[in-house]
Amino acid sequence: MALKARTGLTVALGAALALGLGWVAFRTDPVPVDLHPVARAPMQVTVDADARTRIAEIYEVAAPISGIAQRSPVREGDPVIAGETVVAIVEPAASSLLDARSRIQAEASVREAEAALYVARSQLDQAEEEVTFARSDYQRTKTLVDRGVASVARLETAEQRLATAQAGAEAALSNLERANSALDRARAALIEPGADDSPAASCCVRLTAPIDGRVLTVETVSERPVTAGARLVSVGRPDDLEIVADLLSTDAVRLSAGMHAEVERWGGPGTLAATLTKIEPSGYTKVSALGIEEQRVDAIFSIDTPIAERSALGDGFSVFLRIVEWEAPDVLQVPLGAMFRRGQDWAVFVAAPDGTARLQVIEIGRRNDLSAQVLSGLIEGQQVITHPSDAIFDGVPIVQRAAP
Repeated sequence: MALKARTGLTVALGAALALGLGWVAFRTDPVPVDLHPVARAPMQVTVDADARTRIAEIYEVAAPISGIAQRSPVREGDPVIAGETVVAIVEPAASSLLDARSRIQAEASVREAEAALYVARSQLDQAEEEVTFARSDYQRTKTLVDRGVASVARLETAEQRLATAQAGAEAALSNLERANSALDRARAALIEPGADDSPAASCCVRLTAPIDGRVLTVETVSERPVTAGARLVSVGRPDDLEIVADLLSTDAVRLSAGMHAEVERWGGPGTLAATLTKIEPSGYTKVSALGIEEQRVDAIFSIDTPIAERSALGDGFSVFLRIVEWEAPDVLQVPLGAMFRRGQDWAVFVAAPDGTARLQVIEIGRRNDLSAQVLSGLIEGQQVITHPSDAIFDGVPIVQRAAP
């Protein structure tokens, strides 16, 4: 009996050992995972964009005449006062040199104008003599009519002759003035550079600042020829800044005037506040760094932060904008890294109380760069697996990975 008992105990121990070894050999080890709680928190959806600052109102000073712009009396950054500070000086263009043919033609024009002037003077003398004769005839005829010797018709004829002679004299005088002007114009064509050193010939046009502010750009510091309308200087107020961001047109259609924006990476501490004031009505094509053509549109922002807190910010500085498209103070959120597609739906793996992963289909709303709004399928406090690998499936045992 004792032998049989020992044999049965040995068999039982062997069977238990075999079962234990089989369980160890064929069991599924828990998969280490990273867990993240589903929680409520404030949430923002933003449109992010690189942008630059610019002065809202820039006044350009241009040359009113063609000539020589003298060396600039101002430099970039100089303060200016409206109507007082001279920002540019333009000297009228000097006459050009004459070649042999042009000189001969100009001298011939002068002689022709002198001859025409002589003719005009002779015609004026003739017209004045005719006026004198007609006036004397009129006076004699009037005396005869008063005495009853001549007829009234003769007096009317004399009066008409006098009026005609006076009109001819006026025409001859106008012709003389025209001949004088033609002679001056012909003589002016013979004037060469340096021939006229009178103060009237060397006068300049002095252009003053249109507003109180600072000089932003000076096109050319040194003296140079300019044409009428050429830009010489631009003036603005450095504190009158706005921000311009070129957005994708698909992002711009979701924005509207009055939206808030945060200005980051502007070079100073903290962030600045800005407000979207306008989206330009017309877009344009821009080639991205990857060589892709994109439709872009400019959005204009006013800076709300006081000037004292951003005094170092200037025209043409680079900034980064986060435009708040949507925000809410209390939103149930799940990390984007926990979500994946299951057919047409979104799904996550939830850590079940029994230590396994459970597949859960969810409905989401708004999304930003980090998380998504949960509309249904999850409750606050649940743990979801972030970045699930191919080893994760419904019902697999899991264990939270130890922190490094």
